[in-house]
Amino acid sequence: MAQYDSNLDNHSVEAQTQNSVDKLHNAVSQALSHPAEQLIEQAEQSRTHAEHAIQQAKDSLGDDAVEVAEEMLGEEVQRLDQAKKTLHS
Repeated sequence: MAQYDSNLDNHSVEAQTQNSVDKLHNAVSQALSHPAEQLIEQAEQSRTHAEHAIQQAKDSLGDDAVEVAEEMLGEEVQRLDQAKKTLHS
């Protein structure tokens, strides 16, 4: 039974991490389609939250469990940088 419970916890941590990255993706998409300082700030907050979620998942599940989320985070950081450039152009 303990194994089953820990698997549920693992899936929950993974789901929370994925949700954080998904929210970041949505925030960055909004900032790209409607460049505004407020949307950039919201995306930055989502980025911070996603980075924190990934670090927590690494701490509890190990590096391999968050590899895909880290790759997605990297892509979103690049997109966010593009949104910032668009805003300041």
